[in-house]
This record gives sequence, C-alpha cells and structure tokens, in this order.
Amino acid sequence: MADYAILPDLRREVEVPPEGILSRTVFESDRVRAVLFAFDAGQELSGHTAALPAVIEILDGEAEILLGGDRHLATTGTWVHMPAGLRHAVRATSPLTMLLLLLPDPE
Repeated sequence: MADYAILPDLRREVEVPPEGILSRTVFESDRVRAVLFAFDAGQELSGHTAALPAVIEILDGEAEILLGGDRHLATTGTWVHMPAGLRHAVRATSPLTMLLLLLPDPE
C-alpha cells in the first residue's frame, strides 16, 4: 500500500450541482482534512466560524469571501489562510470549485 495520495485533477472530483452545493472529503489524516466544494452561482455558505485553522484555494470560478469584516473577490488561484475562530462566509458569483484544508492541532 502506498504511503501517499494523488488526485490528478481536483476539479474533476466533483461536479457543480444545479442550484446547490456539494462537499466531498477527498483526504483525511491526523494532520489535514481536505474537502472539495462545488457551488452553483448564487449559492453560499453563510457566516460561521471553525474551531480549526483552515486554508481555502479557489480551483475554478469566482466567489465573494467574507473574512472577519472584510469582503474579497476570489478567483481561480486565490489562496486564503484563516485562523481558528475567524468568522467567514463564501458566496459563489459563478459556478465554483474550491478546496478547503482543515488543519487539526497535531497534539
């Protein structure tokens, strides 16, 4: 058994659902959990916080991301690090695919 994981094209691991949001965990270990999200345009994850630090990478499409009180336009290639407890939200302004990495404390 290999001691690595490879997904040749993350964008092909999920399809954008019509008028919805899809999430799929593609990898999990004691050091990271990788979750792919696919949003149709206009769909959103409303404001919330997370108990863990996290990273968002926009793989395809555009979104408005709320980080604390700041709004940002995120496009293909945008990378965001969020500390635990930061209030955030994501609203797709076009069909959107993004990767979320949750970073548990290894202790």
